Amino acid sequence: MVPTVAEKVTLRPRSIAPEDCKPDPQWLMPEAMWKRIEPLPPAETPTGKGTKGGRPPADRRRTLDAIFYVLRTGCPWKALPRSLGSGSTAHAHFQRLVALAVFEQLWRVALAGYDKAKGIQWQWQALDGTMTKAPLAVRR
Repeated sequence: MVPTVAEKVTLRPRSIAPEDCKPDPQWLMPEAMWKRIEPLPPAETPTGKGTKGGRPPADRRRTLDAIFYVLRTGCPWKALPRSLGSGSTAHAHFQRLVALAVFEQLWRVALAGYDKAKGIQWQWQALDGTMTKAPLAVRR
């Protein structure tokens, strides 16, 4: 039996909008964590003279969830699950946040929170390093 044109149209797979599929909750940041880091990443601002319209900015929380997913799993940006959004968008935001030193701020907030909750014994902290000659150094 040969399908009709109407049946062929309904058999084609529809693209899945990210809003239609739900990400696995284990990969999402907890609400308490989001409340602490929400003020840190600056909101995206349009650039250029008379910038109006265009594509609306991506949801900041969802984009951070996507970035943390890639950082936790080590998967390529393009292999990001659709429920977390576009890999290209997440990578662009990641590059922007690195340039703005937001991850250093996140680290400081997390370290201060851990110090307050558990206590870091700063007197026991040490730094170690090694100084050697470069193996292929040119003698002058």
